[in-house]
Amino acid sequence: MSAPEDEERLLPLAQRWPRASKFLLSGCAATVAELATFPLDLTKTRLQIQGEAALARLGHGAREAAPYRGMVRTALGIVQEEGFLKLWQGVTPAIYRHIVYSGGRMVTYEHLREVVFGKGEDKHYPLWKSVIGGMMAGVVGQFLANPTDLVKVQMQMEGKRKLEGKPLRFRGVHHAFAKILAEGGVRGLWAGWVPNIQRAALVNMGDLTTYDTVKHYLVLNTPLEDNIMTHGLSRGLLYKSSTDCLVQAVQGEGFMSLYKGFLPSWLRMVKGAYTVMGEDRHTPWSLVFWLTYEKIREMSGVSPF
Repeated sequence: MSAPEDEERLLPLAQRWPRASKFLLSGCAATVAELATFPLDLTKTRLQIQGEAALARLGHGAREAAPYRGMVRTALGIVQEEGFLKLWQGVTPAIYRHIVYSGGRMVTYEHLREVVFGKGEDKHYPLWKSVIGGMMAGVVGQFLANPTDLVKVQMQMEGKRKLEGKPLRFRGVHHAFAKILAEGGVRGLWAGWVPNIQRAALVNMGDLTTYDTVKHYLVLNTPLEDNIMTHGLSRGLLYKSSTDCLVQAVQGEGFMSLYKGFLPSWLRMVKGAYTVMGEDRHTPWSLVFWLTYEKIREMSGVSPF
């Protein structure tokens, strides 16, 4: 065996397979972030679907039929009636989705930044390159994750069917995946991928571009070092159409029903200016993700993002 091959074998795994390692590390960070913030997402979803289920059963009398009122009372109701661990019910498909989505977008963005576009001699990465890189990373990440996204949405709809008293369609995540594949084939796993990648492109233009630009500006132009402080600073069947959804919601539950789940959504929202077409990034999620991701990169011997 030649000397170069021996030397390569002695290298840490993160250096031997850098892209695979970064994919796994970002997936780990996304898992931590999802577990930490999923109860907020579940509370938001319950607030939104409980009114829809009541509207389907009771029509215009649904305004008084919702079992929970507000974020805190909804969360307490879940804990009291179903148990504390139910706050993480349905977290598995969400984790699957974020492992693929976060891994794909992070690896793609870094590859574009380091190999395709490249930084200047002064280590400066122009904003326009970061914008394009963020959008392309979002497209790649979402396209790869579309099957898991579809399964996640279908599993969330199971909660709605349960509230409506309807039989459940899936026994679990893997059964949902197999059933979608059997009914729609491989193409069925990418249903709705076009609007999804458009949304992801805009979201990541805000998320990745903002974090990368702000972090490196602080490191290069202020006394701040590349540490946790800098990382923190950078950091339907009921409706025929969206119009029909709007009309039914206002008629059945009142105008303020349009803002159900606003508080938990706002609490999770990142850089609230870019909640785009229903896809939101969330402050605690993003903060936990970036802090965890940077830390495990450091622990694994991978250079900072």
